[in-house]
Amino acid sequence: MSELVPGGNLPLPGGSVTVRVPGPFDVSALVTDDSGKVRGDADFVFYNQPSAPGARLQGGTLTVDPPGLRHGATRVTVVVSPADPGTPLGRLPAPVLQVTGPGGRAIARFVPPRPRQETVLLLAEIYRRGDGWKLRALGQGYADGLAGIARDFGVDVVEDATPSPVPSTPPPPPPLRRPSPSAPPMPTARPTMQTLSAVAAPNGGTAGAPSPEADGFLALVNSARTRAGSPPVAHDARLASAAQAHAAAMAAAGRLGVEGHDGVSVYQRITATGYAYVTVGEHLVSGPRTPAEFVAYCMRTDQPRSTLHDPSFTHAAVAHVTGGRSGDTYWTALWARPLTPGDLARTGTDVVDLTNRERARAGLRPLSVDPVLTTAAQAHSADMVARAFYSHTSPEGSQPWDRAAAAGSTRRSIGENIACGQRSPAEVVEGWMNSPGHRANILKPDFTHIGIGYAGGGPAGTYWTQLFGA
Repeated sequence: MSELVPGGNLPLPGGSVTVRVPGPFDVSALVTDDSGKVRGDADFVFYNQPSAPGARLQGGTLTVDPPGLRHGATRVTVVVSPADPGTPLGRLPAPVLQVTGPGGRAIARFVPPRPRQETVLLLAEIYRRGDGWKLRALGQGYADGLAGIARDFGVDVVEDATPSPVPSTPPPPPPLRRPSPSAPPMPTARPTMQTLSAVAAPNGGTAGAPSPEADGFLALVNSARTRAGSPPVAHDARLASAAQAHAAAMAAAGRLGVEGHDGVSVYQRITATGYAYVTVGEHLVSGPRTPAEFVAYCMRTDQPRSTLHDPSFTHAAVAHVTGGRSGDTYWTALWARPLTPGDLARTGTDVVDLTNRERARAGLRPLSVDPVLTTAAQAHSADMVARAFYSHTSPEGSQPWDRAAAAGSTRRSIGENIACGQRSPAEVVEGWMNSPGHRANILKPDFTHIGIGYAGGGPAGTYWTQLFGA
């Protein structure tokens, strides 16, 4: 079974898969095609409408049969909300996604970052890639309940008055009706991150100006950072180019997403410009009309605000595109710190120190850094980025011990932990320690040496490797 992190993905076996989120939660699903929009209310599976072609909700368990989905469907987005409508998810136990395949075999588990005021969460998506289907972990929250998600996916919501995009006290979900061409989806703002820049948008859309200084974005951001005690960030043209490309891709697809309609992630767009990073953040938002509105949105909730304030970032950029299929404005803001040889060495040292701290707590001797294992671990992280896969087994079938031997290791026992999506050494070690299988490797008494690999880019943004030897 795979432990996923936000942005992590894996291929699904053939046949039906089941999705459960134990606890005081309701599970829903939205069936969409490449446009990212539903075709009608039959594509929204929830407690009042528990079935659609290829998707069935029964007793809190969602069963998805990808071949049985309606014609043209390419994606099923899994949504979780409190069973008691309006209750912030932060007041409840963390929702844990459990995915099983044919025969009840456990496929994946995903624990999203701890929600706070959000009342609904896009937890994962099952999507078609080529001739197969894959599962991707999301963890993207809304503060305006199922109504906000329904609007963003093209379901028209019947309401007495137009609500604020993020009301302080979200109402229960209102009734839903079939989308109408005369009533387009209401623009909303959602957490994610990206940059501001401009060129012609696809399908007749328009974009913002290429100079962040001109539109006031950097001044607004650095003023907020100064108040928080963080150093200012500088504009980077490479980040601006990546942000522009991703905002345009989202506008063309008519939906927010770490991956655009072209299947390229925002992190891949950054590395394609030649910007190698040691840490990166992004805001992907639809709805704001000006840089001031965009920054004000980011400052309203904890997670976007913490990214804007993060003192580790040295560069930023933002781009917005209006148009595409939906006519909404899509923003991408990017925050990053460039990777230097010193940063890479420091990152590896921090992971080793945190790993040895966990071993010391368990009464175990520390692991020594092995340069050969480090070379093999670094090569595997870089390979996962370069070839956009996430697995202990490489595309040609090599295993951790094969890679260690190829690097020149003669150690008799090899173990490996990998992870993707974590933004810091502390976050990745915490994630490994919260997973029984990874924790067992870290605390295995027989291991004596370790090597660490780290690379930024790929579909998930960051790829980590721990290679153990005895």
